[in-house]
Amino acid sequence: MDTQRILLFVALSFVLLLMWQAWVEDQAKLAPPPVVTMGVDGRPAPAADVPSAVPAGALPDAPGAAPVAAAVPGETFVRVVTDVLDVRVNTRGGTLASADLLSYPVSLEKPDEPFRLLDDRAGRQFMVQSGLRSASGLAPDHYAQYLSAQSEYHLAQGQDELIVPLTWNENGLQVTKTLRFKRGSYAVEIGHAVENRSETPWNGSEYRQLQRIMPDDGHALVYTYTGGVYAGDVPGSEERVPYEKVELSSMAKNPLSRDLTGGWVAMIQHYFLAAWVPPQTDTSRFYTLVTTSGTPLYSLGVMSPARNVMPGETAQFSSTLYVGPKIQEDLEPLAEGLDLTVDYGMFTVIAQPIFWLLKFFHEWLGNWGWAIVMVTVVIKLIFYWPSAVSYRSMANMRKLTPKLQALKERYGENRQKLSEEMMKLYRTEKINPLGGCLPILIQIPVFISLYWVLVESVELRQAPWVLWIDDLSRMDPYYVLPVLMGITMWIQQKLNPQPVDPMQQKVFMFLPFIFTVFFAFFPAGLVLYWLVNNVLSIAQQWFITRRIEKAAA
Repeated sequence: MDTQRILLFVALSFVLLLMWQAWVEDQAKLAPPPVVTMGVDGRPAPAADVPSAVPAGALPDAPGAAPVAAAVPGETFVRVVTDVLDVRVNTRGGTLASADLLSYPVSLEKPDEPFRLLDDRAGRQFMVQSGLRSASGLAPDHYAQYLSAQSEYHLAQGQDELIVPLTWNENGLQVTKTLRFKRGSYAVEIGHAVENRSETPWNGSEYRQLQRIMPDDGHALVYTYTGGVYAGDVPGSEERVPYEKVELSSMAKNPLSRDLTGGWVAMIQHYFLAAWVPPQTDTSRFYTLVTTSGTPLYSLGVMSPARNVMPGETAQFSSTLYVGPKIQEDLEPLAEGLDLTVDYGMFTVIAQPIFWLLKFFHEWLGNWGWAIVMVTVVIKLIFYWPSAVSYRSMANMRKLTPKLQALKERYGENRQKLSEEMMKLYRTEKINPLGGCLPILIQIPVFISLYWVLVESVELRQAPWVLWIDDLSRMDPYYVLPVLMGITMWIQQKLNPQPVDPMQQKVFMFLPFIFTVFFAFFPAGLVLYWLVNNVLSIAQQWFITRRIEKAAA
């Protein structure tokens, strides 16, 4: 009975955790947007989303307003198509206005329509911006008008990279913004070459930022974080910021302005992200900006130290942009900790080996569904002994059910006396009523870790299993797995000692039905894990119970 209470407590706590996460996300979306003065052209007042210029050799001040180059009416776009990306680059600022991920369909129903990660359409804005800021004169920010020699670039067969140059020239300062795309890669090398043809020194910095609106993810039961993240080393110490979230709703009240060495900034969402990685030897300013033109826009960026460029000299600014799926083996080489954007939560140290095991079985079996089954089997084997301790305790408790019922009938109205007599019975029979609790509790971190592995891993997105399960990341369309899971839960209850209290009996009787309905809306991969785990638990518990009952006969 006590073990059942523990199981009920754990299950309900898990449900409440998911509900609380969803509530937090909804509250963030309801936060009032900041108010920003609008210009006469209908866009934010000048420099509302451009960080401040800085003096030569210094780090930037906190982001704020500063004069910017005038915006040029009209927009033209350069299309860049590789084997994995289809990108539209706005010649105004060289902004990445849209990015389609060619290997990731938007849904199984639309296999020819790639998922769009970056988007400049109203109500969907998520863009990548970069530019230069100067304390000594004009510099092309992400509103400056660039020129392009071509309107389209396509990665040809046998070609390993595409180089897309954009040029800007004013008052003796020529800037060439170069975007370098590589075959099979979601990483784009982006740099500014500043050639000073004037007679006066120029000094300035390069900024890179990610800008998006507050997402509307509906009311999904499975919550995943959408927002900003950054990491970097604290200058002058051995301290590191390994992974810090910047929620969009908090940017207005708590703006970020921090100096860090190396590191990265990213905007992440379920399965995908965009990230800027500056040179890892630079000490840069990490910042946030919030603007609005009817819909709030949230920016997370990083600005380089200022550099002097004397007349006749050329300076190079460079950084790496990643726009694509959260594939850990692709993210890890770019910067330390960037793979942590695959957010497994507080149990990452457990989740990482589980994901490695999942990949191992997938490479062997070629199917993520069967890989989940095999990982569940391995986890069950690892916890075979603790589970056996729990099931032996349950079996011994099951033998005491008639005696406990007799005590209930005798002392039902006197709960204190009933508890005393029950404890005497446990001591006489040499049974620890909590013996089954600890083995279950030590398995909880593993269960939660596996949950986040299945939810966060893009590899399982649109991954089929068998027959009608064509996407393990979506709910079972015919509810077969949830119903089977509910049946296995009912069987488990029959193997467990029944509560003495009639009210508790009724509560536990309805639990399989309640959890069947609840799990009906979970991704099929999670339900598959729970179903297999229940089946293995039933087999182990039945075997142990049968052996103990035979020994007692």
